[in-house]
Amino acid sequence: MALILINVKSIRELGDRLDEIPAAACAARRNTGVEENMKTGRYIGIMSGTSLDGIDVVLAAIDETLVARQGHYVHPIPHEIKTAILAMSQGQETTLAAVGELDRALGTLYAEAVNQLLQRQRLTPHDIVAIGCHGQTVWHQPEGSAPFTLQLGDNNRVAALTGIATVGDFRRRDMAYGGQGAPLVPAFHHALLAHPGERRMVLNIGGIANLSLLLPGAAVRGFDTGPGNMLMDAWIWRRCGRPYDADAAWGRGGRVLSALLAQMLADPYFARPAPKSTGRELFNLGWLERHLQRWPGVDARDVQATLAELTARSIADQVQLAGGCERLLVCGGGVHNPLVMGRLAALLPGTEVAPTDKYGVSADDMEALAFAWLAYRTLSGLPGNLPSVTGADRPTLLGAIYPVNPYDTDVVF
Repeated sequence: MALILINVKSIRELGDRLDEIPAAACAARRNTGVEENMKTGRYIGIMSGTSLDGIDVVLAAIDETLVARQGHYVHPIPHEIKTAILAMSQGQETTLAAVGELDRALGTLYAEAVNQLLQRQRLTPHDIVAIGCHGQTVWHQPEGSAPFTLQLGDNNRVAALTGIATVGDFRRRDMAYGGQGAPLVPAFHHALLAHPGERRMVLNIGGIANLSLLLPGAAVRGFDTGPGNMLMDAWIWRRCGRPYDADAAWGRGGRVLSALLAQMLADPYFARPAPKSTGRELFNLGWLERHLQRWPGVDARDVQATLAELTARSIADQVQLAGGCERLLVCGGGVHNPLVMGRLAALLPGTEVAPTDKYGVSADDMEALAFAWLAYRTLSGLPGNLPSVTGADRPTLLGAIYPVNPYDTDVVF
């Protein structure tokens, strides 16, 4: 069990001056016994991302000096809920009834996931300070005359069915101050993984890929580079009925179609300057199929190989555009795709491309940990956004708090 220690000063300064953070001093230690002795400060982070590969639930002990991961659990997403999410997150028409029913179902599902984690860890709701619940993004529209973002998963139900105070709806306060509402995780990346003498970047490859620039002497920056696993997962689901390409076995059997790759990379999103963020509302099967219209009868494995190259190239291009780095530390589900990881290493010679696990932070739990930490910051009265990342005009508290009901005598599913 990894214990991640964060310098006290860096955490406080993260709240005082979010756009000009001095580098954090971080260390990873194992088996110190600190986790077992902590009776307070336990938080639970919930993350269900655009990849829809499961609900990540993480238990962490958090205070002003440390973040200690104590346990984790991945809760399955039932097929009917995954289908409902996909049915309203790619520009289709829907109804308020469908939105409300999915919101309710996700809230119940998140509560089930938390209660499973508590059972596995032999803890009770009284052992937990709060839950940080990201919710399920069904639409993210940060540009235009009426920018907004929408995450479903009723946090009232999460709090009621777990008996634990819940913090959720993290993104919309940043947008209220003119920000993109995303990405929010670079502040957490900086607190854990920045180094005063190294040019580092942290890459999260979820459904969408996002990059955090942790460069000495510079404000933290971060943005979505484009598709991560999303298009690869959608394509193999469409052609093979599998949720993802395990070990890139299918994609490695294909070849990259250079003309198709160039056509996809010509999408205006890739050339847009930061701050920027995106999601399934842009990069979806409809987007891919429009590009494939010029290639009828193309081998499906070649498309998969080309999508893997699209992910790697769009990331590497942004790393190089930002001046490069000594270490590219990778987290998220894409860290398990050897084709993408291998291409990143080949496209970025002289850069170490490594999982964040090598530096003491679980690559699979990074985002769920981040939202547990953001819940801690909200309850502590500390801002959680980085204006230099999101484009907001000021630091701000994030999220809404859904307290425990003092009239509950027990919690019943």
